Amino acid sequence: MNPMSAFDLQGKKGLVLGLANELSIAWGCARQAQAMGADVVVSCLNDKARAYVEPLTQPLGMDLQTCNIETPDELEKLVAYAVAKLGRLDFVIHSIAWAPLADLHGRVIDSSSVGFARAMDVSCHSFATLAKLCAPHMTHGGSMITMSYLGAEEAVPHYGLMGPVKAALESLVRYMAAELGPQGVRVHAVSPGPILTRAASGIEAFDALMQTNIAKAPLGRLVTLDEIANLSTFLCTDAASGMTGQTIYVDAGSHAVN
Repeated sequence: MNPMSAFDLQGKKGLVLGLANELSIAWGCARQAQAMGADVVVSCLNDKARAYVEPLTQPLGMDLQTCNIETPDELEKLVAYAVAKLGRLDFVIHSIAWAPLADLHGRVIDSSSVGFARAMDVSCHSFATLAKLCAPHMTHGGSMITMSYLGAEEAVPHYGLMGPVKAALESLVRYMAAELGPQGVRVHAVSPGPILTRAASGIEAFDALMQTNIAKAPLGRLVTLDEIANLSTFLCTDAASGMTGQTIYVDAGSHAVN
């Protein structure tokens, strides 16, 4: 056996959720996973999003589906479709985050209970629901990946409500790793530095946040979509088989310095 085969995804089957446009972390991950040999089913929010995503996926022959996780049964239907199409699942990448702007732009203590609950449901609990649906079809083990941010650990200006939500998501990763480890399923949170995704555009003063990251990062720059995708897809390979339950940063080192 070629030892380098542990670093590819040849023959692997995966589901990637959260494509919105060419800047989406989910798009970078899906594109990289396919390039590494995986068969993937990918999802975007709705038909409006499809207009931006389909020009990306269609030339590569990717199977694009819509899925609004706030609509009853849509996530169940997406997983059932992916399993029917692929036969099994070896990895799942969850790149979905959302909060109402009124709650996101205000103080955390002023956030509404309804807005907080929706942000938690969409950005955090959906990963647990996804895991429950996918785990029975990961019969040979596999990987589940979600996306976090440094605001889960530190109080980042203007990140607001999403900080506590991402902190809950990182805790969820650890509990899921403990619960799914016996069946060989590994769970991670990838924590990228700021990049200008559609979700990030909703954060106030995001340009200033990016400049602050550049100034403090040991590498003196932002990370790229490809660098985030490289880490995420590595965690889906057999080369990462001894790793689970971690939040792993890809942020040019900015998490390591004050």
